[in-house]
Amino acid sequence: MSRPQIFKPQLVPVTGNDAHLPAVPEALLTPAALRERFAQPPLWEVESAGDGGLAGGYSPADASVLVPLVMRDDGLHVLLTRRAAHLRAHPGQISFPGGRAEADDGSAEVTALRETEEEIGLPRSHIDIIGRLPIYTTVTAFRVTPCVALVHTGFQLKLDDFEVAEAFEVPLQFLMDPANHRRHRFESAGKSREFLSMPWANPAAPDRPDDYFIWGATAAMLRNFYRFLRA
Repeated sequence: MSRPQIFKPQLVPVTGNDAHLPAVPEALLTPAALRERFAQPPLWEVESAGDGGLAGGYSPADASVLVPLVMRDDGLHVLLTRRAAHLRAHPGQISFPGGRAEADDGSAEVTALRETEEEIGLPRSHIDIIGRLPIYTTVTAFRVTPCVALVHTGFQLKLDDFEVAEAFEVPLQFLMDPANHRRHRFESAGKSREFLSMPWANPAAPDRPDDYFIWGATAAMLRNFYRFLRA
């Protein structure tokens, strides 16, 4: 089933936000609390299992992303990337580090670690994977497993500048507050599409607000993380 393509999501009208939903309490956003939550997960329902109708011409493929939670003195921060502008697929978009599984990876976690090291040079020695979120299926038929990890500080990133324009961190508390989740509705040729966004004002780049517009699969997986922590 074809869907209207969105090339400038920042320009799609906002239909509302989710400020009526409670934020995840700060006490649940600590390394110890997250370890416990994944060790003894609650009963919960995923909010979004995928992008909707698949685009034609794509074969299903497995992939993984890392959801890296950097343990800073002021709390956990999500490490995200901004894709290079010249890429054919999703240029300039915000994403987690990750990619397609290879035959000899053996697990979603290995894929996430390998791809993260290749894309941004984050050493495996700094990464402690604590659990998975449900598989998310993209419109291009990738079955993406998000692997949530605690990341110890003291690392030096080395970006693959062909794929990654920038790596940056967003406070987890900001992303786990639905007051910062906007709803958009896009209509084209009699078809409509709805999506979430989580625009972040990067204090290091106040003149580039569009560069930190979190939406699409990344926002959907973060929203699923929110549902998991609020269950």
